Amino acid sequence: MQNILVPIGSTESAQNSLQYAIDFASEIDAKILVFRAYSAQTKAGTIINIDDIIARETNLYLRTIVNSVDRKNVDVKLIAAKGSVIDSVEAIDHDLGIDLIIVGAKSNSIKEEIFLGKTVGSLVKKTNLPILTVPEGYKYSPVKNILMAFKSGIVKSKTALKPLQIIMNKFDSEVNLLLVKTTNYTDEDLVLNKDLEALKSSLTITEKATTFQGVLEHFQKHQPDLLCVFRRKRGFFQKLWEKNTILKEEFHSSVPLLILKGKN
Repeated sequence: MQNILVPIGSTESAQNSLQYAIDFASEIDAKILVFRAYSAQTKAGTIINIDDIIARETNLYLRTIVNSVDRKNVDVKLIAAKGSVIDSVEAIDHDLGIDLIIVGAKSNSIKEEIFLGKTVGSLVKKTNLPILTVPEGYKYSPVKNILMAFKSGIVKSKTALKPLQIIMNKFDSEVNLLLVKTTNYTDEDLVLNKDLEALKSSLTITEKATTFQGVLEHFQKHQPDLLCVFRRKRGFFQKLWEKNTILKEEFHSSVPLLILKGKN
């Protein structure tokens, strides 16, 4: 794992997620790409180059955020990109390669209903990159206990599991697999892919209407410090893909959530 992208939003959440990302990167010897997208519309007849001004202000903001955290000798690169977040992330991935995106989830307060805001939810929905979401205020600690939930042991992609494999090897983590038999499961779904089998510290098989319900049932039993799922357009958190904002009533995790890219 070489490049970790950290999209920067509001100052308070940005500092926490960036510090977590730097702490994480220092353990696995990765680089940090601190990123913020901006846009500007210049009216006809305007002499001042608004784009240049906003670009300078964006870079200044990024430097301010980076200077507010402990860099721990991690290589940190600043990227201010004009355009939408999704287009910019795809361009960065094309030019530099992104191995993981680390972003902050919304507040843990029960008074707030949003778990993943519009930007983060959009990244989950519209990109095919692995994403690690960090709850607000969550302090970094080595990942020792992982709960991985899925409804089929079939994994066709040779790279989908790579981020999880790296984390497990670096931290000597236990990976507890949770196979949820949902409606219309097949016998093939119950056979673990060889790479999944290699990750396994334990395997629990349960039968629920959705993978999400399986997680709710077994989360407290395993008490993981990382939850891992696959990103699917029609799969885990099925209705969540209908919109960019993700509500706590639909899903909420008090620990970091690793969303792996699609299995196919």
